[in-house]
Amino acid sequence: MNALSFLLIEDDMIETLKFKRVVDAIDGDYQITEATNGEEALEILKDNPHAFDIILLDLNMPKMNGIEFLSIIKEDAMLQYIPAIILSTSSNHHDIKQCYEKGVSGYITKPLKYEEYTEKIQNLVAYWNCSELIKG
Repeated sequence: MNALSFLLIEDDMIETLKFKRVVDAIDGDYQITEATNGEEALEILKDNPHAFDIILLDLNMPKMNGIEFLSIIKEDAMLQYIPAIILSTSSNHHDIKQCYEKGVSGYITKPLKYEEYTEKIQNLVAYWNCSELIKG
């Protein structure tokens, strides 16, 4: 099995560390590249459009929010097929609906309890490990 490569777009360092900690504890080989906002992520993707299997992004970020970022990548022929998954504290129905309208592959609400967060991230990784992904 090839390593899953994640682009994690998250402006909160604690959330980034938490995600990395959970993924590091999962058996397998995973690569995580970090961006702190959508603009930075677009620069990374511009230089490496085929480097990532999955994009994980927060909804509420400075400079460019998750919806704006999704709008850009889903209109780009090189990037539109990379699965994008929202990791957000927002469970607002309007936010969720808007993300799916933009073509998001999944929406996960970050739970407050670490154990619940761990379970959700482990399930996410397990799903994408067995899902057929478009490689470059």
